[in-house]
Amino acid sequence: MSNLLQLSNATLTRIPADVRVPSYDRSRLTAGIVHIGLGNFHRAHQAWYLHRLMDQGLAHDWAIIGAGVREPDAAQRERLLAQDCLTTLIELDPAGISAEITGSMIGFVPVEPGNAALIAQMSDPAIRIIALTVTEGGYFTRPDGSFDAEHADIQHDAAHPASPRTAFGAMIAALKLRREKGVGPFTCLSCDNLQGNGTVLRETVVSLARLSDADLADWIDRNCSFPNSMVDCIVPATGPKELSLVKDRYSIDDKAPVTHENFRQWVIEDNFCAGRPDWDKVGATFSDRVHDYETMKLRILNAGHQLLANAGELLSVETISGCMGHDAIRHFFAKVQREEIAPQVEPVPGMTPSQYIELIDQRFSNPEIVDTTRRVAFDGSSRHPGFLHPMIRERLASDESIEGLTLAEALWARMCVGTREDGTAIAPNDPNWTTLTAAADAAQSDPNAWIRQEEIYGDLASNTRFAETFSRWLRLIQTKGTEATLQAFQG
Repeated sequence: MSNLLQLSNATLTRIPADVRVPSYDRSRLTAGIVHIGLGNFHRAHQAWYLHRLMDQGLAHDWAIIGAGVREPDAAQRERLLAQDCLTTLIELDPAGISAEITGSMIGFVPVEPGNAALIAQMSDPAIRIIALTVTEGGYFTRPDGSFDAEHADIQHDAAHPASPRTAFGAMIAALKLRREKGVGPFTCLSCDNLQGNGTVLRETVVSLARLSDADLADWIDRNCSFPNSMVDCIVPATGPKELSLVKDRYSIDDKAPVTHENFRQWVIEDNFCAGRPDWDKVGATFSDRVHDYETMKLRILNAGHQLLANAGELLSVETISGCMGHDAIRHFFAKVQREEIAPQVEPVPGMTPSQYIELIDQRFSNPEIVDTTRRVAFDGSSRHPGFLHPMIRERLASDESIEGLTLAEALWARMCVGTREDGTAIAPNDPNWTTLTAAADAAQSDPNAWIRQEEIYGDLASNTRFAETFSRWLRLIQTKGTEATLQAFQG
């Protein structure tokens, strides 16, 4: 396509008229935020809120510098720098697709061993917020939520604090420099799907710092702020279809476009030690009830995703909207939500659990969102302990039914055998895939071999009611199949 426009600052004036572009002068932006983890979600969510605020003539000193500590981040850096850190967002609304180019990100630090460039950037006095999207499993926590001081990367950072491997070690090294220079602290803002994500981030940063410098750890604990936040927007992975959509529909050559649903939510605790943008002016909510909002979202949406994805993988249903169109999967989803999840959720201003379930039903059923079951099922070893297990524990403690939630665990165990019911292979889809498949194989003769994975289930395996319920459901899946088991659950 010779008429394609390579996305860059120089081509913004030639972008098609039906694509919204930044109204602000990007050359006059200055950095105030370093964001670690420049995946699709951040660019469709936090970066969009800041972009819209900049469009109002505000927050021009809060631009984002991207960062990463993993090898794939280096490739993302090259893609984004080649297009001046611009991103094309495609909103997939069933009523009509629309496009917007965001420009709130202005740079990306080198991704390198020891993270020297990242540490230097974060020690800059102009940087007042360090934000992160590093996935639920990226905070070095054990199943009980405590800090995992024995992890090899944590041990490395404790022994080599000036050349860390982890984002948290780099944050600590930068804070040490800031303290020495009298610059002051920054806010540490988690944007991951974790209950009490700010609290978890504080525990990880302070605990890691304490392994090498107790005085610095105390200074961080006293001076830095770690606001809790709840983030929500369904953002599929970018593949050939998404790349083609931007080219074919809008004649834009964007190497890293992002598609997303027509819904966003961001609820943030207003606890920023060095100032913040006025994100509330573009739809974010500052609230002291973040816990209630995040509980509703994590339990109904995120846990709901796991109800659908594992069953969908086994039955060769490729997308979440496809799962919602599959009678047995949808009825399973609806019954567990109504009977086992909603009772564990408090209402928030303007939204009851039942209303939220209806909203999630609509969002998951959106046929324009090609969100794959594979993407949603990824990293179950973090997502199940984070989203499902707390509810199982609560319902066991109050002697309430755990049938549906435990069936979800059995579906996950069967999925980790690595084959669908039609005989096709499920490619590795978890950082711990080898361990999971070994446990799933053992569970074919001894179902409870699966829940004896202490690093995932902790004390749940010793609960007789949970173990018996799990064994019964997994045996039924193994003998009758997934669809028959889902139908048996309906009664």
